[in-house]
Amino acid sequence: MSTEPLLVLGCGFTGTAAAVSAFAVGRPVAATVRTEGTALRSLRTMGIDLVVAPSLTAALVEPLADGADVLVTFPPDGVTDAVLAAVMRRARSVVYLSSTGVYGERVGRIDEDTPTDAREPKAAARLRAEGAWRDAGATALRAAGIYGPGRGLHRRLIEGSYRVPGDGSRVVSRVHVDDLAAMALGCLARGSQGECFVAADDAPVPQGEVVRGLCGWLGLSPPASVALTDAPETLRHDRAVINARVRAATGLTLRYPGWREGFAQCLTAEGVAFTR
Repeated sequence: MSTEPLLVLGCGFTGTAAAVSAFAVGRPVAATVRTEGTALRSLRTMGIDLVVAPSLTAALVEPLADGADVLVTFPPDGVTDAVLAAVMRRARSVVYLSSTGVYGERVGRIDEDTPTDAREPKAAARLRAEGAWRDAGATALRAAGIYGPGRGLHRRLIEGSYRVPGDGSRVVSRVHVDDLAAMALGCLARGSQGECFVAADDAPVPQGEVVRGLCGWLGLSPPASVALTDAPETLRHDRAVINARVRAATGLTLRYPGWREGFAQCLTAEGVAFTR
């Protein structure tokens, strides 16, 4: 287990999970945020060093990264990634949290050997940012749909805002935030350089299967469907993200290998009554 300080740049949903996990085993942790909200103030209360900065500069980040494991979780803006990646020479190890959005419209099995697809502007921006970090020696972790307590399909079903894309047969890959944080920390611990992994749970399944299962647990009527062309872009994909390589590299066994384990934890953490 790594004992080096952890620095989280742009500490959001996944960054917070990683920060809490590292701090729980006694590692010094610092995190940067743009604004200090109520949820993030709880990190400071725990003893995590919270640096509030509307923008990140090389002068601010370079001293913080000295000898640290650095987890980069902020979205690309076309400028900041290249600037900060250039000063990471003082870090021990760096992981850049990317997205399986870099595969664009590709369908079917997705792994590290699958060609990316930069035709969509968001995918192109993410690949440029990823390239800047990997050129500087960082490992990229391309995450599938991230969910956890307070965020994910279960919340949209409870709120009544979810519509099934098409006939629900399209395969969706997802990853629980705690498992994604563990993957990131595992990659940092091994000090990998310039690698790339895809990150997902062990069991990609058709979206309709998950919807029916959760509605059954929650006693909800199944939601209506919507044409694929009218569904959010992230719900139109039909692909199974294969996590074998990152699990082999880190020796990690997922706490939430499938949607049943993951969403049960979310509902329990949120205090939502359900019956499996």
